[in-house]
Amino acid sequence: MLAVALVLGVLAAAATAAAIFVPRMHADGAGRPIDVDIPAGAGDDDVTARLVSAGVVTSPRLFGMYVSAIGGLHAAPGRHLLADDLSHAELVRRLRRNGEASKIKVTLPEGWNRFDMARRLREKRICDDGAFLAATTERAILDQFGIAAPSAEGWLFPATYSLPADADAREVARTLLGEGKKRVDALMKQNEAGVLELQQTLGFGAGQIVTLASIVEKEAVVDDERPIIASVFLNRLRDPSFVPHLLQADPTASYGCFAAALPSPACATWVAEKTTKPSAEIEHDEANAWSTYTHEGLPPTPIASPGEKSLRAVLAPSKTRFLYFVAKGGGRHTFSETLEKHNEAVAPK
Repeated sequence: MLAVALVLGVLAAAATAAAIFVPRMHADGAGRPIDVDIPAGAGDDDVTARLVSAGVVTSPRLFGMYVSAIGGLHAAPGRHLLADDLSHAELVRRLRRNGEASKIKVTLPEGWNRFDMARRLREKRICDDGAFLAATTERAILDQFGIAAPSAEGWLFPATYSLPADADAREVARTLLGEGKKRVDALMKQNEAGVLELQQTLGFGAGQIVTLASIVEKEAVVDDERPIIASVFLNRLRDPSFVPHLLQADPTASYGCFAAALPSPACATWVAEKTTKPSAEIEHDEANAWSTYTHEGLPPTPIASPGEKSLRAVLAPSKTRFLYFVAKGGGRHTFSETLEKHNEAVAPK
């Protein structure tokens, strides 16, 4: 009886040790991000083999024991952004995508576009950048939020979020879109007179308001100038004597280099040179649909995610007759009503 008791005690101790230590075991990596595709219907052995091949699991036997003890992997199909230093327990939580994975705080600043956001989400190990960009153009997701544009650009609200590690990119896109739609709807309700004026004078709907706000966001530096900059662009669109109705905003031309399916050679050169201001070739490229130097009116989509201050600036712009502005340093601009005065402001002192 004593021998049996000792054996049972040893087995119990081993089981306890396995329950405590095996879930904490992890691959001996440095946190390198690793993409792993899990096919629909893949069994636990297939998933484990993929994890071992990718370097996410280094002890398949112990990992298999742990998976068996917890009743199976139940891995969600799709593309997973994992790492080579995850514990067995955290790895399973991420693979299941059931809301139990650790949360990661991520800040997405005003003025970032969806390409910027995709890179940050990957850096933070929240989701794959390619999967996120695909989700921002998925028609079913866009229709869910009433977005008729070809992408979610402009509607992914800039804020600080707490998101699950290795989240489903579609759910991340839905979270950002849901916040953006809620904020824009609220601001439009608070500024009904401004919404009505934009609709009556320019035929603007929510999409056009967000688009113009995204340009204001990229052009403005100091908050008190946002309503003035919005007034300049609105004056250019409304003034019958200002023809053609070109907004001539540098950020719209550069955005076309990222958004176009087939960027022009001029874009390739500009991107390689890593300069901020777009070249004259990009600005005056007829094939660049986003360039407001060659195409009248608004670009086909927003060019970034505007914050609330830029959205308010479009809904309640300053009452001015300004048609031009130029940077004068310190984040501020000189505004002019005539081209003559503008040229004087541009001329070197």
